[in-house]
Amino acid sequence: MFLVMGITGKVGGATAEHLLAHGKKVRALVRNREKASSWANQGVELVDGDWNDPAAIEQALKGVEGAFVMLPAVWTPSPDYREAKGVISNYVSALTKAAPPRLVALSSMGANRTSGLGMITALSLLEQGFRDLISPIAFVRAGGFFENFLYGLQVAQGGTLPVYYNPTNRKSTMVATNDIGAEIAALLTGPAWSGRRIVEIGSMVTADEVAEQLGEILNLDVKAFAIPRSGWAEAFEQFGIPKGHSGPAEEMFEAVNAGWMDLGVAGTEHVAGTMSARDVFEAAQNAAKA
Repeated sequence: MFLVMGITGKVGGATAEHLLAHGKKVRALVRNREKASSWANQGVELVDGDWNDPAAIEQALKGVEGAFVMLPAVWTPSPDYREAKGVISNYVSALTKAAPPRLVALSSMGANRTSGLGMITALSLLEQGFRDLISPIAFVRAGGFFENFLYGLQVAQGGTLPVYYNPTNRKSTMVATNDIGAEIAALLTGPAWSGRRIVEIGSMVTADEVAEQLGEILNLDVKAFAIPRSGWAEAFEQFGIPKGHSGPAEEMFEAVNAGWMDLGVAGTEHVAGTMSARDVFEAAQNAAKA
């Protein structure tokens, strides 16, 4: 039995799919059973609760062979990142009382740093907060998700994909969430290890390459367009971030453009992605048609 947090999200869902495909039993902590009903239909054991309830997390951890944990994405965190700190504290409490034989945590490229990260600060705090846990732990530092470009299926009909990457021909680490889930499942079920591991996952890709692959799916000539820095706040507002609260998201992309998301941090392992942006666009398009 393996505990998967965030099963109704992209990475948690991909992890569960890979575990189930290999005949493993999966347990999930969920707030809304109705939202997770498709997982129950596949044999996933549902436990009521969420990451704000350390007792529920502890209960879900009991008897598992391994656990995957992650932080909820908060696009407008408090200045002191108290939302992330609260969840981390709950995890530490539960993981101390019910230590699993192995633990995998979703982190991010850049989380080795402690400042100038914007939203990734939460994952840097996660790695720091878990440093004294007794379970063998692997932090999976993922690159930017190809799924974050799916808006391009709608907005790029005019031949332009607006992006925050600048310059658009600079490579940075990107990955499909399916590949992240596959690696997490492999870590949970593969050879045992001791101590701490850090796994970088993704490949070096440019926004220009993403736009080109999107164009192949849309049968258009699509070019990446770097949104001017002065226009970032307004662009984030269009994606639903309240006015005046886009600072952490802006700082995150500044870190990306500064090269902090490049592969090869000392002391890490590396796993290349197998899916391209084109694969992700094609899968989303096929799902929409189904």
